[in-house]
Amino acid sequence: MRDVYIIGVGMTPFGKHMDKNMKSLAAEACDSAFKHAGVSKDDIQVAVVGNAYQGLVTGQESIRGQVVLRAMGIGDIPVTNVENACCSSATALQTAWMDIALGLHDVGLVLGMEKMFMEDREKRLKLFSASADVEIIEMLVKAMKEDAEKKQKAAKTSGEKPAKKSSGGSAFMDIYAMGARAHMDKYGLTQRQLAVISAKNHNNSVHNPYAQYRMPFTVEEVLEAPTIAYPLTRPMCSPVGDGASAVIICSKEYAKKIGASKPVKILAAVLGGGMDRNIGDHDLGERHKKKAYEIAGVGPEDIDVAEFHDATAYGEVAQTEALGFCPKGEGGIFAEEGHSALDGKLPINPSGGLESKGHPVGATGAAQIAELVWQLREEAGGRQVKNPRIALAENGGGNIGIEEAAMVITILQAGF
Repeated sequence: MRDVYIIGVGMTPFGKHMDKNMKSLAAEACDSAFKHAGVSKDDIQVAVVGNAYQGLVTGQESIRGQVVLRAMGIGDIPVTNVENACCSSATALQTAWMDIALGLHDVGLVLGMEKMFMEDREKRLKLFSASADVEIIEMLVKAMKEDAEKKQKAAKTSGEKPAKKSSGGSAFMDIYAMGARAHMDKYGLTQRQLAVISAKNHNNSVHNPYAQYRMPFTVEEVLEAPTIAYPLTRPMCSPVGDGASAVIICSKEYAKKIGASKPVKILAAVLGGGMDRNIGDHDLGERHKKKAYEIAGVGPEDIDVAEFHDATAYGEVAQTEALGFCPKGEGGIFAEEGHSALDGKLPINPSGGLESKGHPVGATGAAQIAELVWQLREEAGGRQVKNPRIALAENGGGNIGIEEAAMVITILQAGF
């Protein structure tokens, strides 16, 4: 197996791009990545494209990658389409990494893209339900909403401020809220700790020109926002939006041949799948981290900066614990003590995370990688972490039962 390096990344700002289509978003991200890498589209030998929902949104199926790449003049190369829910483009990177590592090609393009925003709000929210077992999701969501109402009433009687009227969210917000409530019952996680995480991420996003939301929040403002599904308020939840992100990878030999500036080595890119389990058993992140750390030859103590799949603030709590950065049950405390802040011992989601950077599903995984490459190359501006050398991205996808259907953990290292 050959060493594989990232030599360039690019992305569009995430948000509501009603004036752009999938082709124009993809071209913008790719052009930026080509420039960053110092290569041209004619140099690309293979492409892997991650996308989740375009079949449902626009009717475009089967050849989504070929359609957008041909529009920008890229053809006559192998193109693989990957659909793997929220970790579609992280899976695309893992697929392309294997191709280059095996020596099939020397330089490749990884593209993540999604066009999700539409005026029909109900149709938008139903997109997420397609990433779960559709035969049981409606029944499950109904039960979770009833549980949330009971817990919220109990919170009011205990002295918490009454929550503002819920503005509603996707089925996945209910699933995350259920996990948060279970954590509160078992370990004592507080709504305020979730608000600390959300405020931290929104304040990071102020310095990210690609973020969908760039407005700072205080902890109190997060707590006072409308409830989506108790204990999650609106700023604790990721928004719906559009966007694309791109990554250029190559062999070590190719990187040296072109004189690549500040290459970033892929130490591990590991895809895992969920399983049936009991609440309290090791979850996917806990099981999956062992393989990723072993392949990379590092441990949690070696990670300098991380991007987690925080579709809600509770997602950051869960993965902080699952990936070994704090003991089980202490993810909220870890954040409250400032350890995940930009100047903390493990900065988490310096990009602002999904909560504020946004979550155009197929583009999210590659966008996490873009952020970590900028961090490792010390190109992140006002959100730059001090002297990072090793970075980790965790990108979950879909849901079956009580855990993700898929997850990709990617570990990166600065330099040759």
